[in-house]
Amino acid sequence: MKIDLHTHILPREWPDLDAKYGYGGFVRLEHHKPCCARMMIGQRFFREIGDNAWDPTRRIEECDRAGVSMQVLSTVPVMFSYWAKPADALDLSRRLNDHIAEVVRAHPTRFAGLATIPLQDPELAAGELERCVRELGFRGAQIGTHVDANEYCQGPECRNLDDASLDAVWSAAEEHDAAIFVHPWDMLGKKRMPKYWLPWLVGMPAETSLAICCMIFSGVFERFPKLRVAFAHGGGAFPFTIGRIEHAFHMRPDLVAVDNKANPRSYLARTNAHGEVVPARFYVDSLVHDPNALRLLLGLFGSERVALGSDYPFPLGEAQPGELIESLSSLPPEQKARLLSGTAREFIGLNSEHGSFPA
Repeated sequence: MKIDLHTHILPREWPDLDAKYGYGGFVRLEHHKPCCARMMIGQRFFREIGDNAWDPTRRIEECDRAGVSMQVLSTVPVMFSYWAKPADALDLSRRLNDHIAEVVRAHPTRFAGLATIPLQDPELAAGELERCVRELGFRGAQIGTHVDANEYCQGPECRNLDDASLDAVWSAAEEHDAAIFVHPWDMLGKKRMPKYWLPWLVGMPAETSLAICCMIFSGVFERFPKLRVAFAHGGGAFPFTIGRIEHAFHMRPDLVAVDNKANPRSYLARTNAHGEVVPARFYVDSLVHDPNALRLLLGLFGSERVALGSDYPFPLGEAQPGELIESLSSLPPEQKARLLSGTAREFIGLNSEHGSFPA
C-alpha cells in the first residue's frame, strides 16, 4: 500500500475572482486546449497544468499505474491568497474545500482531504477548519509557511508561524484532531532570485526551515502537545542545518532561546532512558530526491515521522511516487511499509475514531 501525503488538486472550472471581489491578484484558469490549462494571475502566466490537476478519473488511472492506494488532496499553494481581504479568502477557501470534499465523497477509498483556511484571520481560519473536519470529513488542513504581507488586515505586514494570533488555529487543530501540513509559499528573498527557478530551489527550502524554527523556538509544540504537524519537502533546509541551529542555541541563548528553553534537537528522534527510540515531535514527507538525504531524514526523525510525499502532479515532484523509498535496499520490509503508508495513515488519523481506510 502507498498513501501519498503530498498531492495537489484544483477545480476544473473557476470563476473570475478579480471581478467577483473587485480587485486583482487571484488565479484564473484558461483552458486553451484539450486537457490543458494555463494558471494566470492578471496577465501574468504562472503555470501550465494538465487534466491530472483536476480530473479524479485521470488521477486514479495514474495512481493505479504507480501503485498508489490513496492520495491526500490539498490545494495548489498559490491559491492560499493570505494577502486578500479575510472575507474573500474565506469564500475562496470554502470553494476549494467544497470541491475537494466532492472528490473525496465520490472516491472515499482513493482520496482524503486537507482543507485550505484563511490564515490572515485566525478566527475565521479556525472556524473553517472546524467546518471541514466536522461537516466535510477532512483530515486536517494545509497551510503556508507564513502569512503574506497584507494591506487589508490589521497587524504586522508579515506573520511567521510563531505569531501569537495563530494559537487560535493550533487550538482548533488540537480540539478537532486535525493534522496540519505546512507547505512553503511566497518565498524568502524572491526579489533577489529572478533567474534559474531559484525561488523554488533555494527559497522553498529556506521557507520551510524558517517555519520549523519559528514553531520550535516560540514553544508552539510545548503549548499544544497534541498538535500533529508535517512539513513538505523533507523539512526543507532544516534537517541539514540542525547542527548549526543547535550550536546557536547553546552559544547565544540570549538571542535564540528567548521564548523556549528546550534544545531544538530534542524535537528530533532520540533514545530515552530505557533505550527506546522516541520518534521526532513533528513529521516530514519523503520528497528529497536523494537517497542519502532520505537516510539522513530517517536518522533524524525515525521512520514513524517520515511519510511518502510526491508533490503530484508537478515537475519538482517524484514522478514515480515511492520510488526513492523503495530504492533503499537496506531498509527492512516493515520499515518501507511504514514509510510508504503507515506514517501517513497515522498522521491524518485514518485509524482514528473519525474513520478508517481498508487494509
